[in-house]
Amino acid sequence: MIEVKLHDIGEGMTEGDIISYLVKAGDNVSVDQPLVEVQTEKMVAELTSPANGTVKEILIDTGKTISVGTTILTIASEQQGADPAPAKEEAATTVTSDEPLQKSMIMERPKSDPLSNRVKAAPYTRKIARENDVDITLVEGTGRAGRITVEDVLRYVEARDNGQTTKAAAAHTEAPVVETGAVSQSEESFDLIPFKGRRKQIAMKMSQSLFTIPHVCHYEEVDMTELLNFRKELKAMDENISAAAFFIKALAIALKDYPIFNAKLDEENEVIRLAKSVHMGIAADAEEGLIVPVIRDADKKSLRAIHQEMKELTQKAKENKLAVREITGSTFTISNVGPMGSIGATPIINYPETGLMAFHKTKKMPVVNEHDEIVIRSMMNVTMTFDHRVADGGTAIAFTNRFKSLIENPKKLMLELV
Repeated sequence: MIEVKLHDIGEGMTEGDIISYLVKAGDNVSVDQPLVEVQTEKMVAELTSPANGTVKEILIDTGKTISVGTTILTIASEQQGADPAPAKEEAATTVTSDEPLQKSMIMERPKSDPLSNRVKAAPYTRKIARENDVDITLVEGTGRAGRITVEDVLRYVEARDNGQTTKAAAAHTEAPVVETGAVSQSEESFDLIPFKGRRKQIAMKMSQSLFTIPHVCHYEEVDMTELLNFRKELKAMDENISAAAFFIKALAIALKDYPIFNAKLDEENEVIRLAKSVHMGIAADAEEGLIVPVIRDADKKSLRAIHQEMKELTQKAKENKLAVREITGSTFTISNVGPMGSIGATPIINYPETGLMAFHKTKKMPVVNEHDEIVIRSMMNVTMTFDHRVADGGTAIAFTNRFKSLIENPKKLMLELV
């Protein structure tokens, strides 16, 4: 009997939520056929069949949170048929949590796969639907990419129940009285959000970073005027390159000059490991929470390539379709919060990296130039957060000034491209 277990599919995940099964007991399955959808801390993954056979038993209910190593279902292989296998053979064919993850055990859904048309909804949304006896396939999603939200489910419930008796609802309007010490008070009503999945992973990683790394933030103003004018020139030539692509390229160059910020501290071996390539993490806002897709080898890519890859990764992040390789291995991270209206922040480092730079809102301001004239310039605040165990303030300022020089003189940036 083959046991299909939840495996660690990247970055030390410890648990996952069972979203839905793509097969049922008694179904015949083939190698690499998707069996179950699992919501991990950072992505929705499909576990696939490791062998041809028949689904014998589904052991975990949908909506349940399970730890890595838990058996989700069992498969009777074709060689075994429906009869139980001898204990020795079972041990030989069991997929254990200690074995390295096989490529066939997790599969990205092809765009042409009809399964991609299934309902898009987070585990908590599905839980709310089940609790309200709602067939989620009948709910119209208003979220990103048609994703169904909790509000969509509740609107559906309200419409379904409209005109029905409110007697049951009225029975819950009187809150029970609870004792708190010597004082009696009415219990308040709360909307509950499960603290698990990506939200829990974010909390754990942020806590680890903040309590491990002595954070220091350096602030600087960057004159964006010339870069914005240069982008207009490029647009006139049908080359639409985002400002963020310039930020990434300028940082990749600055990190080559100041590699201490493209590093990770290995305390156990008492060394600082300088990365040979720049793998740029991009903090992205998604419905399930913050996620950091990665542009690998940003120092070796053109502005056009960086812009296109960033666009594709951001879209994947919104649709929860990022592969493991696309969210691991970053050496430095950026947070472009300016488009959202931010004028300043103290970002937490993406552990175990050494630095993170945040870009804030660009706005026109009166500035005194070198001729003591008041001129209007487009100014942007940046925050450079760094690990003071690895680097000092003077180095952080020099690094930020190098980045600033390249952005304020974009044509000079062109001279640095390889």
